[in-house]
Amino acid sequence: MNRTLSPERLATLVGAFNRAPAYRGLRQALQELIGDGRIPIGTRLPSERAATLALGVSRNTVTRAYADLIAAGFATVRQGSGTYAAVPVERLRAHDHALHARASVYPPAGTIDLICAASAATPGVAAAYERALALLPSYLGSDGYLPSGLPGLQARIAESYERRGLPTRPEQVVITSGALAGIAIVARALSRPGDRVMLESPVYSNAIEALQLGGGRLVSSPLGAAGWDLDGIEATLQQTAPLLAYLIPDFQNPTGFLMGDAERARYAAALRATRTTAIVDETMQAVALSEVAMPAPFAAHAADAITVGSASKLFWGGLRVGWIRAPHELASRLVKARVQFDLGSSLFDQLVVAELLDDAAIADLRRDQLRLRRDALAQAIRTRLPDWRFRLPEGGLTLWLQLPYGSATQLAARAESAGVLLAPGPVFSVEGGADQWLRLPYAKPEAQLEQAVERIAQVWSAQPHGSAARRDAERLLIA
Repeated sequence: MNRTLSPERLATLVGAFNRAPAYRGLRQALQELIGDGRIPIGTRLPSERAATLALGVSRNTVTRAYADLIAAGFATVRQGSGTYAAVPVERLRAHDHALHARASVYPPAGTIDLICAASAATPGVAAAYERALALLPSYLGSDGYLPSGLPGLQARIAESYERRGLPTRPEQVVITSGALAGIAIVARALSRPGDRVMLESPVYSNAIEALQLGGGRLVSSPLGAAGWDLDGIEATLQQTAPLLAYLIPDFQNPTGFLMGDAERARYAAALRATRTTAIVDETMQAVALSEVAMPAPFAAHAADAITVGSASKLFWGGLRVGWIRAPHELASRLVKARVQFDLGSSLFDQLVVAELLDDAAIADLRRDQLRLRRDALAQAIRTRLPDWRFRLPEGGLTLWLQLPYGSATQLAARAESAGVLLAPGPVFSVEGGADQWLRLPYAKPEAQLEQAVERIAQVWSAQPHGSAARRDAERLLIA
C-alpha cells in the first residue's frame, strides 16, 4: 500500500531550508528527512507542481532537487505513478549483532560490547535467589506448569499498576518468558499474516523481528527531532488503518524520549479513530533517572491497550521473566496463544522476581548506578567527540547520537577492529536510513564506557568517511 506525503506536510518537514542555491538546500533537506526515517521509505512525494506551490519556489528548483535526490539513491521514479522515497542499497537496514551463533567467532578478549543494552545483575539479586530457593520446596508437590503465571507474582504486578493509577486485577496479568516473548504472544493472538502493524522508527530492533515473524506487514511511523510526530502518526493511521500499533512511550528505545500525558491522550484518540489496538512496551518504564514526573500508563488513555513489561532492565537479563497486562476480555485469549510458544515461565525465576519486587532498595540501587554511568558516558562524549549531537535522556539505558557526517554503519565496522561493538542507526530502522545515528548504551561500568569512547574517538579521527565497509560476520542484537 503506497503512502503519500501531502504538499503541506512536506513544507512543514523541510522548514526553512537553505536557499543558496534553493535546489541544493531542498535536496539536502529531503535527503536528511529520508535518511533518518522521518519520510518513510516507499512514501510517494508530492508532484513537482504541488511541491512548487507549497514551498514557494520555482518548478525548476523542485525538478532539479528531485533529480539530484534520485541520482543519490534517495528516491526512485515509478513510471506513471510518481517519485518515491528510497535509500541507497548499501544503507538498507543492517543486521549488526551482539552474539555469534558459533563459539569460534566470539569477539576477542578485551572487546567492549556497546550493542547490548544490559549489564551484570544488580547487587541483591543473589540474595533474592536464596530466599526464593527456601520457598521452592512448597511448590515441588505440584506439576509446576503455570501458563498464566505464579499467582503471587501476578498480584504484585497488578498492584504496581494500581499504584500508577491503572486499575488492574491479577487475572489481567500473564507472566511470560521476557518482554519480547510477550510481544510475540500478542502478535500471534491478535493478528494474522498480512495484517498491518504500525511501529515507531527508530525502534527496538527485536520488536521489528518479532512482529515480522508473526506475519505482520510493518508500517513505520517516524519519530521527530523532539519526540513523537503526532501529525505524522495521525496521517499514517488514517492512510494505512493498521490492526496493531507498537509503541514505547516510556524512555523510548533507542531515543530515550518520554511521551507526556497530553501526547498519550492525543495518540490514544487517533488509535480509537482507526480501531487500532496498541501494544505498549513498558520495558524501560521503571528506569527513571531523574525527578521528572512520570505520566500515567498509556493504557489509562486507551482501555483496549495491551501493555508489556519486564524484570530484566532493573534486575538482570538472566531473569527471563516478563508480563502482559491486558483487558479482561483478552487475557484468556493471550494465555491460549502463549501455550503455542511454551507452557509457562520458570517457576523458580518467578519466585525470584516476586522477591525483588518486594525490595524497593534494589531498584533504587540500579537507578543510582545507571545515573552515574549515563553521566560518565555523556561527559566522555562531550570531551572526546564534541561534534556529536545527543540529548541527555531522563531515563532508559541508551544515548541516541547523531554523527556530524559520515556513516554509522561504516564507523561500526571500523570500531569493531578497535575492540568496540556498536549498533548503528539502520539496525533500529524499519525500512532503512538513520545511518547518521548510533545507539550507545550506558549499562557498562564507567571505566569501560570511558575506554570505549576513547577507542571510538581514535577510529573516528582516522576514518576515511564515505568509503564502503565490509562486514565479515553477523551478530544478534539481544537488548
